[in-house]
Amino acid sequence: MAIYFYYGEEDFNIDAEINKLKSSLDKNFIDMSYKTYDNPKFPELISILRTQPMMFGKMLIVINCLEYFSKTFEDKEIKEITSALENNSENLDIVFVAQLPRDEGKKLDSRKKLFKLLSKYNALEFQTIPTYKTTEIEAWTKKQAQSKKLKMSQDALTAIVSQVGNNLRQIDNELEKLKIVSYPDYLVTGEMVRENCISNEDLFALSDYLMVGEKDSALKEYRKLLDKKFCLEITSALQKMLGQWIVMKAKSSQLSAYELAKELGMNEYRVKITLQKLKKSNLRDLVKLKENITEAEYKIKAGQSLNPDSEIENAFFK
Repeated sequence: MAIYFYYGEEDFNIDAEINKLKSSLDKNFIDMSYKTYDNPKFPELISILRTQPMMFGKMLIVINCLEYFSKTFEDKEIKEITSALENNSENLDIVFVAQLPRDEGKKLDSRKKLFKLLSKYNALEFQTIPTYKTTEIEAWTKKQAQSKKLKMSQDALTAIVSQVGNNLRQIDNELEKLKIVSYPDYLVTGEMVRENCISNEDLFALSDYLMVGEKDSALKEYRKLLDKKFCLEITSALQKMLGQWIVMKAKSSQLSAYELAKELGMNEYRVKITLQKLKKSNLRDLVKLKENITEAEYKIKAGQSLNPDSEIENAFFK
Protein backbone atom coordinates (compact mmCIF):
# COMPACT_ATOMS: atom_id res chain seq x y z
CA MET A 1 0.00 0.00 0.00
CA ALA A 2 1.00 3.62 -0.45
CA ILE A 3 -0.40 6.88 0.88
CA TYR A 4 -0.11 10.08 -1.17
CA PHE A 5 -0.87 13.70 -0.32
CA TYR A 6 -1.23 16.07 -3.27
CA TYR A 7 -2.08 19.71 -2.68
CA GLY A 8 -1.84 23.10 -4.37
CA GLU A 9 -3.38 25.16 -7.16
CA GLU A 10 -2.15 23.40 -10.29
CA ASP A 11 -5.01 20.98 -10.88
CA PHE A 12 -3.63 19.79 -14.23
CA ASN A 13 -0.48 18.37 -12.63
CA ILE A 14 -2.45 16.85 -9.75
CA ASP A 15 -4.71 15.07 -12.25
CA ALA A 16 -1.65 13.89 -14.20
CA GLU A 17 -0.16 12.24 -11.09
CA ILE A 18 -3.44 10.55 -10.25
CA ASN A 19 -3.74 9.28 -13.83
CA LYS A 20 -0.27 7.72 -13.53
CA LEU A 21 -1.43 5.77 -10.49
CA LYS A 22 -4.71 4.91 -12.18
CA SER A 23 -2.91 3.51 -15.23
CA SER A 24 -1.48 0.67 -13.13
CA LEU A 25 -4.95 -0.68 -12.30
CA ASP A 26 -6.55 -3.59 -14.10
CA LYS A 27 -8.68 -1.93 -16.80
CA ASN A 28 -11.15 -4.83 -16.73
CA PHE A 29 -12.14 -3.91 -13.17
CA ILE A 30 -11.64 -0.14 -13.21
CA ASP A 31 -15.19 0.63 -12.01
CA MET A 32 -14.56 -1.38 -8.86
CA SER A 33 -10.87 -0.64 -8.34
CA TYR A 34 -10.99 3.16 -8.63
CA LYS A 35 -13.13 5.25 -6.27
CA THR A 36 -13.30 8.96 -5.43
CA TYR A 37 -14.82 10.65 -2.39
CA ASP A 38 -15.44 14.31 -1.58
CA ASN A 39 -14.71 15.30 2.02
CA PRO A 40 -16.41 12.28 3.62
CA LYS A 41 -17.51 12.70 7.22
CA PHE A 42 -15.22 11.19 9.84
CA PRO A 43 -16.98 7.80 10.34
CA GLU A 44 -17.13 7.26 6.56
CA LEU A 45 -13.50 8.38 6.19
CA ILE A 46 -12.33 5.73 8.65
CA SER A 47 -14.40 3.10 6.86
CA ILE A 48 -12.86 4.15 3.51
CA LEU A 49 -9.32 3.97 4.89
CA ARG A 50 -9.98 0.42 6.08
CA THR A 51 -11.34 -0.74 2.71
CA GLN A 52 -10.31 -4.27 1.76
CA PRO A 53 -9.83 -4.80 -2.01
CA MET A 54 -11.51 -7.88 -3.41
CA MET A 55 -10.46 -10.38 -6.05
CA PHE A 56 -9.72 -7.80 -8.76
CA GLY A 57 -6.33 -6.90 -7.26
CA LYS A 58 -4.97 -3.45 -6.51
CA MET A 59 -7.32 -0.59 -5.66
CA LEU A 60 -6.92 3.20 -5.80
CA ILE A 61 -8.98 5.60 -3.69
CA VAL A 62 -8.87 9.38 -4.12
CA ILE A 63 -10.16 11.49 -1.23
CA ASN A 64 -10.77 15.17 -1.99
CA CYS A 65 -10.10 16.66 1.43
CA LEU A 66 -9.78 20.44 1.08
CA GLU A 67 -12.66 21.07 3.51
CA TYR A 68 -10.78 19.15 6.21
CA PHE A 69 -8.32 22.04 6.47
CA SER A 70 -11.02 24.52 7.45
CA LYS A 71 -11.93 22.44 10.51
CA THR A 72 -10.07 20.92 13.45
CA PHE A 73 -9.92 17.20 14.13
CA GLU A 74 -9.89 16.11 17.74
CA ASP A 75 -6.79 14.28 19.01
CA LYS A 76 -8.64 10.97 19.22
CA GLU A 77 -9.80 11.38 15.60
CA ILE A 78 -6.26 12.08 14.40
CA LYS A 79 -5.12 9.01 16.33
CA GLU A 80 -7.76 6.87 14.63
CA ILE A 81 -6.86 8.23 11.17
CA THR A 82 -3.19 7.51 11.89
CA SER A 83 -3.97 3.95 12.88
CA ALA A 84 -6.14 3.38 9.82
CA LEU A 85 -3.39 4.68 7.50
CA GLU A 86 -0.72 2.56 9.14
CA ASN A 87 -2.76 -0.63 8.96
CA ASN A 88 -4.62 -0.45 5.67
CA SER A 89 -4.42 -3.16 3.01
CA GLU A 90 -1.20 -3.68 1.06
CA ASN A 91 -3.24 -3.67 -2.16
CA LEU A 92 -4.86 -0.31 -1.43
CA ASP A 93 -3.36 3.02 -2.53
CA ILE A 94 -4.92 6.19 -1.09
CA VAL A 95 -4.49 9.72 -2.44
CA PHE A 96 -5.54 12.70 -0.35
CA VAL A 97 -6.11 15.73 -2.60
CA ALA A 98 -6.42 19.31 -1.34
CA GLN A 99 -6.89 21.24 -4.55
CA LEU A 100 -6.80 24.98 -3.89
CA PRO A 101 -8.64 27.49 -6.12
CA ARG A 102 -6.36 29.07 -8.69
CA ASP A 103 -5.11 32.63 -8.35
CA GLU A 104 -6.63 33.35 -4.97
CA GLY A 105 -3.35 33.19 -3.07
CA LYS A 106 -4.62 30.62 -0.58
CA LYS A 107 -2.37 28.19 1.29
CA LEU A 108 -3.04 25.19 3.48
CA ASP A 109 -2.41 25.71 7.18
CA SER A 110 0.73 23.64 7.80
CA ARG A 111 0.10 23.88 11.55
CA LYS A 112 -2.93 21.61 11.28
CA LYS A 113 -2.42 18.15 12.76
CA LEU A 114 -3.87 16.55 9.65
CA PHE A 115 -1.37 18.40 7.45
CA LYS A 116 1.52 17.22 9.63
CA LEU A 117 0.19 13.65 9.53
CA LEU A 118 -0.30 13.48 5.75
CA SER A 119 3.02 15.22 5.09
CA LYS A 120 4.79 12.16 6.52
CA TYR A 121 3.73 10.21 3.44
CA ASN A 122 4.27 10.92 -0.28
CA ALA A 123 3.46 14.62 -0.09
CA LEU A 124 3.79 16.85 -3.15
CA GLU A 125 2.79 20.49 -3.54
CA PHE A 126 1.67 21.50 -7.03
CA GLN A 127 2.08 25.24 -7.47
CA THR A 128 1.12 27.21 -10.55
CA ILE A 129 4.03 28.57 -12.56
CA PRO A 130 3.97 32.38 -12.18
CA THR A 131 3.12 34.13 -15.45
CA TYR A 132 6.38 36.07 -15.41
CA LYS A 133 8.44 32.84 -15.46
CA THR A 134 8.04 32.48 -19.22
CA THR A 135 11.16 30.34 -19.62
CA GLU A 136 9.78 27.79 -17.16
CA ILE A 137 6.38 27.75 -18.87
CA GLU A 138 8.07 27.31 -22.26
CA ALA A 139 10.12 24.39 -20.91
CA TRP A 140 6.96 22.71 -19.57
CA THR A 141 5.16 23.32 -22.88
CA LYS A 142 8.05 21.86 -24.91
CA LYS A 143 8.11 18.72 -22.77
CA GLN A 144 4.32 18.34 -22.98
CA ALA A 145 4.45 18.80 -26.75
CA GLN A 146 7.13 16.12 -27.05
CA SER A 147 4.89 13.69 -25.13
CA LYS A 148 2.35 14.24 -27.93
CA LYS A 149 5.03 13.74 -30.68
CA LEU A 150 4.89 17.45 -31.53
CA LYS A 151 7.92 19.52 -32.56
CA MET A 152 7.65 23.16 -31.45
CA SER A 153 9.74 25.92 -32.96
CA GLN A 154 10.98 28.58 -30.53
CA ASP A 155 8.63 31.05 -32.19
CA ALA A 156 5.73 28.66 -31.52
CA LEU A 157 6.72 28.25 -27.86
CA THR A 158 6.97 32.02 -27.40
CA ALA A 159 3.63 32.55 -29.14
CA ILE A 160 1.67 29.97 -27.15
CA VAL A 161 2.99 31.24 -23.80
CA SER A 162 2.29 34.82 -24.85
CA GLN A 163 -1.26 33.99 -25.95
CA VAL A 164 -2.30 31.47 -23.30
CA GLY A 165 -0.22 32.36 -20.23
CA ASN A 166 0.39 29.90 -17.39
CA ASN A 167 -2.78 27.80 -17.55
CA LEU A 168 -1.29 24.34 -18.14
CA ARG A 169 -4.64 22.69 -18.86
CA GLN A 170 -5.42 25.30 -21.50
CA ILE A 171 -1.94 24.93 -23.02
CA ASP A 172 -2.47 21.17 -23.19
CA ASN A 173 -5.82 21.69 -24.93
CA GLU A 174 -4.17 24.00 -27.47
CA LEU A 175 -1.46 21.41 -28.13
CA GLU A 176 -4.16 18.84 -28.94
CA LYS A 177 -5.61 21.28 -31.46
CA LEU A 178 -2.16 21.99 -32.93
CA LYS A 179 -1.58 18.25 -33.33
CA ILE A 180 -4.47 18.19 -35.80
CA VAL A 181 -3.42 21.41 -37.54
CA SER A 182 0.22 20.32 -37.97
CA TYR A 183 -0.54 16.86 -39.41
CA PRO A 184 1.29 14.99 -40.98
CA ASP A 185 4.75 16.27 -39.96
CA TYR A 186 3.64 17.58 -36.52
CA LEU A 187 5.93 20.60 -36.75
CA VAL A 188 4.25 23.56 -35.03
CA THR A 189 5.13 27.07 -36.13
CA GLY A 190 4.41 30.40 -34.51
CA GLU A 191 2.01 31.24 -37.32
CA MET A 192 -0.03 28.11 -36.58
CA VAL A 193 -0.31 29.17 -32.94
CA ARG A 194 -1.35 32.73 -33.78
CA GLU A 195 -3.99 31.56 -36.27
CA ASN A 196 -5.53 28.73 -34.25
CA CYS A 197 -5.07 29.40 -30.54
CA ILE A 198 -7.13 31.72 -28.41
CA SER A 199 -5.13 34.66 -27.07
CA ASN A 200 -5.15 36.49 -23.80
CA GLU A 201 -5.72 39.69 -25.75
CA ASP A 202 -8.95 38.23 -27.14
CA LEU A 203 -10.02 37.31 -23.63
CA PHE A 204 -8.97 40.72 -22.29
CA ALA A 205 -11.29 42.39 -24.80
CA LEU A 206 -14.21 40.24 -23.63
CA SER A 207 -13.32 40.66 -19.97
CA ASP A 208 -12.92 44.44 -20.29
CA TYR A 209 -16.44 44.79 -21.67
CA LEU A 210 -17.87 42.48 -19.01
CA MET A 211 -16.02 44.42 -16.33
CA VAL A 212 -17.75 47.69 -17.21
CA GLY A 213 -21.12 46.20 -18.15
CA GLU A 214 -20.99 46.87 -21.91
CA LYS A 215 -23.11 43.85 -22.76
CA ASP A 216 -23.51 44.32 -26.53
CA SER A 217 -19.75 44.63 -27.07
CA ALA A 218 -19.08 41.70 -24.72
CA LEU A 219 -21.52 39.56 -26.70
CA LYS A 220 -19.74 40.37 -29.98
CA GLU A 221 -16.35 39.46 -28.50
CA TYR A 222 -17.72 36.22 -27.05
CA ARG A 223 -19.13 35.14 -30.42
CA LYS A 224 -15.80 35.93 -32.10
CA LEU A 225 -14.04 33.72 -29.56
CA LEU A 226 -16.44 30.86 -30.33
CA ASP A 227 -14.83 30.62 -33.79
CA LYS A 228 -11.67 29.35 -32.07
CA LYS A 229 -12.88 27.80 -28.84
CA PHE A 230 -15.64 25.72 -27.25
CA CYS A 231 -17.55 27.83 -24.75
CA LEU A 232 -16.22 25.95 -21.70
CA GLU A 233 -12.63 26.63 -22.75
CA ILE A 234 -13.47 30.34 -22.88
CA THR A 235 -15.10 30.31 -19.46
CA SER A 236 -12.22 28.33 -17.96
CA ALA A 237 -9.84 31.15 -18.83
CA LEU A 238 -12.39 33.79 -17.86
CA GLN A 239 -12.95 32.18 -14.46
CA LYS A 240 -9.24 32.61 -13.75
CA MET A 241 -9.50 36.32 -14.54
CA LEU A 242 -12.62 36.70 -12.44
CA GLY A 243 -10.91 35.07 -9.49
CA GLN A 244 -8.08 37.59 -9.81
CA TRP A 245 -10.46 40.55 -10.14
CA ILE A 246 -12.39 39.54 -7.05
CA VAL A 247 -9.24 39.26 -4.97
CA MET A 248 -7.97 42.62 -6.27
CA LYS A 249 -11.26 44.38 -5.67
CA ALA A 250 -11.64 42.92 -2.20
CA LYS A 251 -8.08 43.57 -1.06
CA SER A 252 -7.07 46.72 -2.96
CA SER A 253 -7.70 48.94 0.06
CA GLN A 254 -5.40 46.81 2.26
CA LEU A 255 -2.66 45.73 -0.16
CA SER A 256 -0.48 47.61 -2.64
CA ALA A 257 -0.28 46.63 -6.32
CA TYR A 258 3.10 45.04 -5.58
CA GLU A 259 1.66 42.96 -2.73
CA LEU A 260 -1.33 41.90 -4.85
CA ALA A 261 0.97 40.94 -7.73
CA LYS A 262 3.04 38.80 -5.38
CA GLU A 263 -0.03 37.13 -3.88
CA LEU A 264 -1.61 36.41 -7.28
CA GLY A 265 1.61 35.55 -9.14
CA MET A 266 0.94 38.31 -11.68
CA ASN A 267 2.94 41.06 -13.30
CA GLU A 268 2.75 44.23 -11.18
CA TYR A 269 2.02 46.41 -14.20
CA ARG A 270 -0.90 44.19 -15.21
CA VAL A 271 -2.27 44.46 -11.66
CA LYS A 272 -2.08 48.26 -11.77
CA ILE A 273 -3.90 48.40 -15.12
CA THR A 274 -6.59 46.00 -13.91
CA LEU A 275 -7.11 47.96 -10.69
CA GLN A 276 -7.76 51.09 -12.75
CA LYS A 277 -10.40 49.26 -14.80
CA LEU A 278 -11.96 47.74 -11.68
CA LYS A 279 -12.79 51.18 -10.33
CA LYS A 280 -15.87 51.06 -12.55
CA SER A 281 -16.90 47.63 -11.21
CA ASN A 282 -18.81 46.50 -8.15
CA LEU A 283 -17.43 43.59 -6.11
CA ARG A 284 -20.90 42.12 -5.68
CA ASP A 285 -21.43 42.15 -9.47
CA LEU A 286 -18.12 40.38 -10.07
CA VAL A 287 -18.97 37.67 -7.55
CA LYS A 288 -22.43 37.27 -9.09
CA LEU A 289 -20.95 36.95 -12.58
CA LYS A 290 -18.55 34.23 -11.38
CA GLU A 291 -21.43 32.39 -9.70
CA ASN A 292 -23.56 32.64 -12.87
CA ILE A 293 -20.77 31.24 -15.04
CA THR A 294 -20.09 28.42 -12.56
CA GLU A 295 -23.78 27.48 -12.59
CA ALA A 296 -23.85 27.53 -16.40
CA GLU A 297 -20.71 25.37 -16.58
CA TYR A 298 -22.31 22.83 -14.24
CA LYS A 299 -25.46 22.63 -16.38
CA ILE A 300 -23.43 22.10 -19.53
CA LYS A 301 -21.20 19.42 -18.00
CA ALA A 302 -24.22 17.67 -16.48
CA GLY A 303 -25.98 17.58 -19.86
CA GLN A 304 -28.76 19.86 -18.65
CA SER A 305 -28.25 22.48 -21.36
CA LEU A 306 -29.43 22.03 -24.97
CA ASN A 307 -27.43 25.03 -26.18
CA PRO A 308 -24.13 25.48 -24.30
CA ASP A 309 -23.14 28.68 -26.14
CA SER A 310 -26.41 30.38 -25.23
CA GLU A 311 -26.17 29.08 -21.66
CA ILE A 312 -22.93 31.03 -21.24
CA GLU A 313 -24.42 34.13 -22.90
CA ASN A 314 -27.29 34.07 -20.43
CA ALA A 315 -24.78 33.73 -17.55
CA PHE A 316 -23.00 36.88 -18.70
CA PHE A 317 -26.12 38.99 -18.71
CA LYS A 318 -28.29 37.74 -15.84
